[in-house]
Amino acid sequence: MKAVLRVPLDRGAEGVAVVADGYWQASQGRNALKVEWDTSAVEKVDSEKQLAQFREIANRPGPRQFDADMAPLETAPLSLEAEFVFPYLAHAAMEPLNCTVRLSDDRAEIWMGSQSAGLDAGVAANVLGLKPEQVVVNVQTSGGGFGRRFSSSSDTAMEACQIAKAARSAGLNAPVRTLWSREDDMRGGYYRPTHLHRARIGFDKEGNVLAWDHTIVGQSILTGTVFEKFQVKDGIDAATTEGMRSPYPLPMRLTVHHPVANVPVLWWRSVGSTHTAFVMETLLDDIARATDQDPVAYRMKMFGNEHPRHRDALQLAVDKSGYGSRTLAEGRAWGVAVHESFSSVVAYVVEASVVDGQPKLHRVTAGVHCNLAVNPRTVEAQVQGAAIMGLSTCLAGAEITLKDGIVEQGNFSEFTVARITDVPEFDVNIVPSADAPTGMGEPGLPPLAPAFANAISRLTGKPVRQMPFNLA
Repeated sequence: MKAVLRVPLDRGAEGVAVVADGYWQASQGRNALKVEWDTSAVEKVDSEKQLAQFREIANRPGPRQFDADMAPLETAPLSLEAEFVFPYLAHAAMEPLNCTVRLSDDRAEIWMGSQSAGLDAGVAANVLGLKPEQVVVNVQTSGGGFGRRFSSSSDTAMEACQIAKAARSAGLNAPVRTLWSREDDMRGGYYRPTHLHRARIGFDKEGNVLAWDHTIVGQSILTGTVFEKFQVKDGIDAATTEGMRSPYPLPMRLTVHHPVANVPVLWWRSVGSTHTAFVMETLLDDIARATDQDPVAYRMKMFGNEHPRHRDALQLAVDKSGYGSRTLAEGRAWGVAVHESFSSVVAYVVEASVVDGQPKLHRVTAGVHCNLAVNPRTVEAQVQGAAIMGLSTCLAGAEITLKDGIVEQGNFSEFTVARITDVPEFDVNIVPSADAPTGMGEPGLPPLAPAFANAISRLTGKPVRQMPFNLA
């Protein structure tokens, strides 16, 4: 062991860094430390208490994104009410956060996987007292990012530079590699925020929505970042509400609350659509079932003559899956969802069952409209990867919970990601187009969970309102 250093960390915290010739030696030294932390002034979030708080907040008036007339709720022939709960989620990339820093008197060279190299270089320069042109960031291929390697505080680069600076001050004139353990990575934030949704919907026997009163409670991702000026308006974070209502012509009143909590939050692959797509697409299925309509036909009717990309993506998935023309094996059901995010539309038709009380996804057929597909194999890979990440959020144990301010999950034995035995068959199909290409890194994720949930609901007769799924 070379040194034990007290260093400033992200968000005003302090930490202790152990420097050694290798990771094993450093981790053994850190495990031997007896550190006393003063947490008396720190808010200690508890997941159960936080959910109760969110439920109370949902009853209050708040800023509104949409403000349609809700009078028809009182006279609608049919109605439904629903509450959805979404947990904090870790990014859980296969490669934990890491950063190597080499310092000299007037220069810093950094090696790291980064989704925001310019921002990381600026923060590093500020920490090290250098000019931006004196910092070189060598961007490495990373083993997953999903938004975690693009934090507004550049916490990875900042902490690594603080440690390298402290090591140099201690006489260690060598490159310093800061490596987060899996437990550091999972317990050290940042997370996809937890959200509570509430909906009260009035509709007629044909499935025409007469009024949709909706409330979202969840921390703001963008407040306090460089994006706040552009994407937080009238107290509403656009990253929280993206995916709500569109593309359906719904008379919606959308109220949004952003409580403050001592849990660092960040965008997570597909951002707000991770929860809004689930809510929208499962509630539409509920209305279709309540009015005895086929879920595909109901969506097509809702599109009307608008949204040809949604229509084409959904129709392609339907045609390729055999939906409506092929008989499924006993105990299986179809599930359908379609959603646009990052300017691309992905529709899924899935086959699922319930095995020993647990949901099982067997087959996924995708219809993708990303305009011109420059490299179809890359589109296929992105859809498969995003869908598997979406599948992970459905499985038991896929949640980050806190007790007395401490994250309870520390490794993959406690935080679920899909294993190879969970992965279904895939058939990815692309709508032909010559229009300018759109994004494909994230759009494959949002509609997977609601399509899966819709299939499970048809099997059990009960709506899925919680992530991860709870069929008890």
